[in-house]
Amino acid sequence: MMMNKVLVVLTNTTRYKGTDDATGLWLGEATEFVTEMSAAEIQVDYVSPQGGFVPLDPRSMKYTDQAIMETYETPDFQWRALSDSLTPDQVNPEDYVAIYYTGGHGVMWDFPDNQALQQIALAIYQQGGFITSVCHGIAGLLNIRDAEGHYLIANKSVTGFTTAEEVIAGKKSVVPFLNKAAVEKRGGHFRHKRFYREYAIQDDHLITGQNPFSAKAVGRKLVKALHATD
Repeated sequence: MMMNKVLVVLTNTTRYKGTDDATGLWLGEATEFVTEMSAAEIQVDYVSPQGGFVPLDPRSMKYTDQAIMETYETPDFQWRALSDSLTPDQVNPEDYVAIYYTGGHGVMWDFPDNQALQQIALAIYQQGGFITSVCHGIAGLLNIRDAEGHYLIANKSVTGFTTAEEVIAGKKSVVPFLNKAAVEKRGGHFRHKRFYREYAIQDDHLITGQNPFSAKAVGRKLVKALHATD
């Protein structure tokens, strides 16, 4: 497979539904992954369910480092990711070797039922590409079905933000579902390690990371997988 572009999926959700609490993209989950792609000379594009503006989860700004801020401050990221993200209908799946679903709690509301994004992801997968996610980004994988109507994650090992991590984050009572239960309901095998520790796994052409500290690991596994399929 030729090294080509990776499509990064971002949320448009600005608040936890039913509350006044702000949410949005967890910044590091985008920038740290993009940094890994840049190091491997893989280009990225950014898409969101509605296109355009992508909000940042304000809490994610407390967990930045120099590398995160360097990517955040680039004109490219400020414009293409946060201001003018693509709409799904602007995306040609044939241009991409992988799709990467970022997290931030907002994705729990606008990723699971977006059929346009599901069709893009499935097309990338069917042409030999990879579907990847980190943390709450697993929400984007939940309802992808294959040509026979089966859930793509059925009988696959995946990971995402755990119930223990929701409790620690203080959000268990406001999220619309819990990732482990949602995965298992669809026949998937939910794997995890200790809370807030880096953990990413690969099962065939699915690569998933557990929490915000796992974005780099997902990126590294994807780069390795892409080189293996070259």
